[in-house]
Amino acid sequence: MLTLGSISFAAPWALLGLAALPVLCWLLRLTPPAPWRMSFPPVRLLLELTSVEESPAKSPLWLLILRLCLATALIVGAAHPLFNAQQGMSGSGPLILIIDDGWASAANWPGRRQAAGALIDRAEREERRVVIVTTAPEPAAEPGEESALPPKGQALAPAQARRLLQGLLPKPWPTDRMAALAPLLDEERTARSKSGPQPGQVVWLSDGLEETGEGGEFAQVVEALKSLVAVSVIEDRPHRRAMILRPPEAEGDALIIGAVRPDTKGERTAAVRAMSADGRLLGRETLRFADGGNLAETRMVLPAELRNRLARFEIEDERTAGAVVLVDERWRRRPVGLLVQEGAADDQPLLSAHYYLARALEPYTEVRRGAIGDLLGRELAVLMLADPPPLEEKDRRAMEQWIDGGGVVVRFAGPRLAKTADALLPVELQGGDRSLGGAMSWDKPVSLAPFEESSPFHGLDVSGTASGDIRIRRQVLAKPSLGLAEKTWARLNDGTPLITAEQRNKGWLVLVHTTANTNWSDLPLSGLFVEMLRRIVALSQGAVAKPGGPPLPPLETLDGFGRLGPAPADALAIASDDFGETRVEPRHPPGYYGDSLARQALNLSAGLSDPRAVGALPGGVARQAYGKVVEVDFRPWLLGAALVMFILDLIASLALRGLLRPLHRPLNRLAPAMALSLLVMAAAPDGFAQEDPFPQDDTLAMSASLNTRLAYIITGNTEVDGISRAGLAGLSVIVNRRTAAELAEPFGIDPEIDAFNFFPLLYWPVTGEQRPLSARAVGRVNAYLAGGGTILFDTRQQGDIGGGDGARLLQRLVAGLDVPPLNPISPSHVLNRSYYLLNDLPGRWTGSTIWVELPGERVNDGVSPVIVGGNDWAAAWAMDEAQRYLFPVVPGGERQREIAYRFGINLVMYTLTGNYKSDQVHLPEILRRLGQ
Repeated sequence: MLTLGSISFAAPWALLGLAALPVLCWLLRLTPPAPWRMSFPPVRLLLELTSVEESPAKSPLWLLILRLCLATALIVGAAHPLFNAQQGMSGSGPLILIIDDGWASAANWPGRRQAAGALIDRAEREERRVVIVTTAPEPAAEPGEESALPPKGQALAPAQARRLLQGLLPKPWPTDRMAALAPLLDEERTARSKSGPQPGQVVWLSDGLEETGEGGEFAQVVEALKSLVAVSVIEDRPHRRAMILRPPEAEGDALIIGAVRPDTKGERTAAVRAMSADGRLLGRETLRFADGGNLAETRMVLPAELRNRLARFEIEDERTAGAVVLVDERWRRRPVGLLVQEGAADDQPLLSAHYYLARALEPYTEVRRGAIGDLLGRELAVLMLADPPPLEEKDRRAMEQWIDGGGVVVRFAGPRLAKTADALLPVELQGGDRSLGGAMSWDKPVSLAPFEESSPFHGLDVSGTASGDIRIRRQVLAKPSLGLAEKTWARLNDGTPLITAEQRNKGWLVLVHTTANTNWSDLPLSGLFVEMLRRIVALSQGAVAKPGGPPLPPLETLDGFGRLGPAPADALAIASDDFGETRVEPRHPPGYYGDSLARQALNLSAGLSDPRAVGALPGGVARQAYGKVVEVDFRPWLLGAALVMFILDLIASLALRGLLRPLHRPLNRLAPAMALSLLVMAAAPDGFAQEDPFPQDDTLAMSASLNTRLAYIITGNTEVDGISRAGLAGLSVIVNRRTAAELAEPFGIDPEIDAFNFFPLLYWPVTGEQRPLSARAVGRVNAYLAGGGTILFDTRQQGDIGGGDGARLLQRLVAGLDVPPLNPISPSHVLNRSYYLLNDLPGRWTGSTIWVELPGERVNDGVSPVIVGGNDWAAAWAMDEAQRYLFPVVPGGERQREIAYRFGINLVMYTLTGNYKSDQVHLPEILRRLGQ
C-alpha cells in the first residue's frame, strides 16, 4: 500500500498508467472527428452553406480534456485510493474479530457493525480470511435445525464474514468472555508453537463494560491475548455506554425508580418513561446523575387507574434489555373497597374493623371507602365487608353481578353474621358462633394449621414466633357438607375451617369466619394478616403464581434491544419456587413467564451488579472509540465519474460526426406545436385540468387489468427498490404455488406519475430519502384508499415503530393522507387467520407491533386500508431468478422465513377476499341465533 499524506492506494501499481497519458494526449489531438457525409441535392446544399468550417482537422480542446479526465479517473480508480486508510495488519494470519454481543452492545450496535464492516474490507484488500468470535453465550439450537448463517469461530472468506455479520444481533443476557475465548487461546498457542504463518491480528469490538459475573477482568483477558498476538480494542465513548434500570420499589403511593451508569464523570440527565401494554405513555420523570456519582433516583406517582395499566419502565433513547423493566402485579396498586355505612363513625378506631383492614392494605393498594353503589361504580379489584348490617336487595343483586364479572368479595364474620346469615356466603353456616375461650368455656383458643398446597396462602409461615402467638377465640362455624374441604383455604389446628371461598363464574366469594378486628382473634395484629390480604388482592387479577405450583412457561421475552416479542423455542420454563432466584441466561431470557391469567416478570437488571467501565489496558494495546477514524473509499466515486464522462464523450462524438442531425430536424419541426400545446395547458382553467386528474399509461392499464399483480412504491433508492421488487416477486411465486390465486410479476409505481387503482395491495417501504408527497400524489393515494386499496407501510427498522427514526419518517411521509385510526393488531384479527392460523407476523426481523384500522369498521368489506409495521417483509420474501433467498432472516432462521411467507399469503388473501374468514369465525354464533 502506497501512502501519500492522508491518501493511500491499495493497488499503487495501477498508477503506472498515468505515464501513458502524454502518448494518449498526442494520439487524441491527431485524430480528427469523422467527416459529415450527406447526399448532393444542390439547392439544399446552397441553403445550408455557412462561412464557418464544421469539420476540424483535429479534436477540440474541450473534448481532449474530457477524454484525459476520463482516462485519469479510470487509472486512479483502479489504484483504489483511500482516505484515512488504516495501517496494515500484523502477521500473516487471519483477522480475528472479537465482538461483544451481550445486552450492553445494543446501545451502539450500528457503530459495531460499521466498524466490523470496515475491518472486513481491510482484510479483503490484504487477502486475509476472517474469524468472528462472539462473547455472549449462544442459545441451544433446536434438534435437527440447520442455521442459514456460516458457522462462527471458523476462518471465513470476507464475503462469508459479511453475511455472518449481517445476521448478528445483540443477546439479552451478559457476556461470558473467558468461555468464549478459551478455544481461541488454545488455537493461537498451537499455531505459535508450530513453524508456519504467524498469527494474525485481534480486534476486539468491546461494549466498554466489565463483566458482571465471575471471571477475569477485561484487562486480564486482553493480557492473555496480547501474549500470543497483536491486540486492538475499539469501545464506546463514555456517554454511549449502556446504563441499567433497576426494578422500582413501592413506597406508599409512589414508585422509587433508580438507574445506574458505568461512569461517574460529569453531570448527566436521562428520562425514565412508564408505558402501558399498548405503547401509550403513562408517565415520565427525569433522572439526574451528579458529578462523581453513578446512581440516580426519582419518584413517580401515578393514579391507581394508570398504575394498574403499567407494563414496563424504560430509559428514554436507551435501546437495551438492561434499560427496560417489565412490570407485573408486584408493582401495581389494586383498588380495594371497604363498605362503610352512611353515618357510621369510628369513635374508637382501635376497635373498628376498618382500621385494621386499612392499615394492612394501604401500603400496597388504594383503599376506597363508601357505600356499595359508589364503590361498584368505579374500577375495583376487591370489595371487603366487615360484618355489615343486612344488605338491601338491590345492593345484593349488584354485588352478585359484579362477582360474576370477575370481582372478589371478602366478608368478615361478626355478631351480626352469627345472628342472621344471608345467602351471599360461600358455605352454609350453623346458627350462632363458637367460643374457644373465656370464663364460660372449657375450650382454649386455637392457633392456625399450616396451609395446604391447594390454598392461595400456601407458602406463608404460620409456625414462626410472630405468627405462632395468633389465637382464635371465637368464630362462626360452617355446616358439614361434601364440598366443604374443597372450599376451605385455611383451617385451625383442630380442623375447623377458618377461611372458606367459592368461585362464582369469573369471580370469588370469600368468608373469613372471624372478625376483622381484635374482638374474636389476634389475627389482625399479625404480619400474617397483611400477607394473606395481599394474596387475596393479587388473586383478584390472577397475577401471582402459587408457590409450589406448576412450572412457569415463557410467554413473551425481550431481545437485546429491549423489544418484547414471542418467546423463542429454546426458552425453558421456570419452577415456581425458584423464580425469585432465577437469573437471566440463554435458557431463561428476560420477559414474562406463566400464563395469561398469572404471569411474572423476569428482568435482566434484577440480576446484574452495578455496571463498571473498563479500566486501564496493558501497554502496547491500541485503544480507540467507535467512529473516531472514518475510512473513505474513493474508488466507487472515481469509477462513477468515469462512466458519466464516457457517456458525455459518446454524445459529443456522435454530435461531431453529424449522427445526431437526423434527430435534430424532426424536433425542430415539432417544436412550435409542442410550445403551443404547453401554452394552452398553462392557460387552461382548473376545471379543464380536473377532467382527468390521474391520467395513466394505456400500456400500464392494460397489463395491470388483464393480470392480478402486486405493486410497490418506487422510493428512488435503487437498493430498496430492488429488494421490494424481489420480495413481491418471491411472494407471488409462493402464492401461486400454494393457493388458487395467480399473480403476475409485480409493478413499481411512482405516486407522482402513475395511477395504482389496479392493484389490490401496495407495498410502501419507508426510507429517509423520500420527500413528502405533493398535493397531486396525496390525491392519488387518498383516491386509492377510498376505492378499496390496501397499503402496507414498512419502516424496515429493528424495533417497534412507536418511536425512533422510522416513526418520524412515516409521520412525515403520510402527512395529508386519509389514514384511519390505527390500533395494534389483536390475536383474533382476520389477518391472522385468512389462510394460515398465525400468532406472529415476522419478516426479516421480528418484534415490531403491527397496526391496523380500529375494529368494528365495515368499510371496504372489513379490510383495513392501511397496515403499518417494521419487520422488513420484502427482504424476507426476496428471491433471485433461481428462486434462492437473498437475505438472512434473524433471529429465527428459515422457520421465521416460512412464517413470513405465510403472513404474506394471509395478507394477499385478506386484500383479495375481504372479511369472509371473520364471518366463518362467527358462523356458530350466527347459527345459534337463527335457532339452527
